[in-house]
Amino acid sequence: MASCSVCALSLGTPYVPPHRLLASVLDGDTTLAGIVVTELRVPRLVLALIAGACLGAAGLVLQEALRNPLAVPEMLGVSSGAALGVAAPLVLTLSLPAAVQPLLAIGGAALGGGLTLLAAGLGRSPSAVLLTGAAVAAALQAALLVLMVMADQLDLQLIYRYLLGSLSARTWDDVTGLWPWLLVAVPALVLCAPVLSVMRLGDEDAEALGVRAQRARLAALAIAVLLIAPVTAVCGPVAWVGFLAPHLARWFNPAAGAVRWLPWSAAWGAVVVVVADVPARLALAPVETPAGAWTALLGVPAGVALMRSGGRGRGRGRGRGGAARRRPATPTDAREPLYGSRRTASGTADEFPRAGTCTEARGGEPGHGGPSGTVPPASGTAGTEDAR
Repeated sequence: MASCSVCALSLGTPYVPPHRLLASVLDGDTTLAGIVVTELRVPRLVLALIAGACLGAAGLVLQEALRNPLAVPEMLGVSSGAALGVAAPLVLTLSLPAAVQPLLAIGGAALGGGLTLLAAGLGRSPSAVLLTGAAVAAALQAALLVLMVMADQLDLQLIYRYLLGSLSARTWDDVTGLWPWLLVAVPALVLCAPVLSVMRLGDEDAEALGVRAQRARLAALAIAVLLIAPVTAVCGPVAWVGFLAPHLARWFNPAAGAVRWLPWSAAWGAVVVVVADVPARLALAPVETPAGAWTALLGVPAGVALMRSGGRGRGRGRGRGGAARRRPATPTDAREPLYGSRRTASGTADEFPRAGTCTEARGGEPGHGGPSGTVPPASGTAGTEDAR
């Protein structure tokens, strides 16, 4: 994290050596390096850290609530809805203040997530939510394409760069606009973490422990919307960070639970966005490429590789543990005979009647071993196998 942050602040035009970064920040507006570092690179770095942390935490919340490692904001209509809420006023030439953009993004994200849950039956089945979310996301993206057809050339370029997720030309005003939403989302996220651990057990077990699965799933989606929408309003839908960061958190600490994975997922999300923003600025300099293109380009193959390696490790663990737990039952364990044999010290088998014999079953019927209804034990030891 530290090395990535130093590279983000040092590299570029002008180049600022790492040992001169502190002096450039202290100089402020007096030098060109101070202006570039303090007014452009530092807010861009802070925004990348915040955006990555929010997207990583939201991805873990969705995956744990739906018990599916493929549940990401891009496949549930949340990111597409937020992008639609921000892009629509731009195309329709509606003059709105910048402070309203997060509200539009939250409204669009809530619309996408709400449509997903309603179409899936209020989240009764996690798999149904995921499949329905993919359909809703496709519909919202189609609406975005319609808006792009209606836009003129300048607005089309702006929308195109926004939809790919870009941190270009972001200032301190964009960073400060996120704090009110974070003050609401972070405490709710902390309270939600223990419930996510219970949701991993399944809906029936969660209900038995006092957690209402449908309400918990709705609350998880609401928290994910609060985390994703303000970030999407500022820098666009940075793709697949919510998919890669939770898998990195699980891969490095597979034995932990949702409570411990949550901060690590946020940290890995911040690392992914910061690392992706460096080549976004420098790979095709002086032209900047969107950071979301680099997160998708690098994040999807890495996430698939992590899923495959994690699945093989869990399968091997189940194979070793399962062989010990699911030991095949012996014939004696599966069905014990009515009369058993007991080995004496001399090695002979002494037949004896077990409790609950024909005395109780037949109720002392005559002709079955005497008046009392008991059956005498077989004489001798030679008939042990026959008695069995």
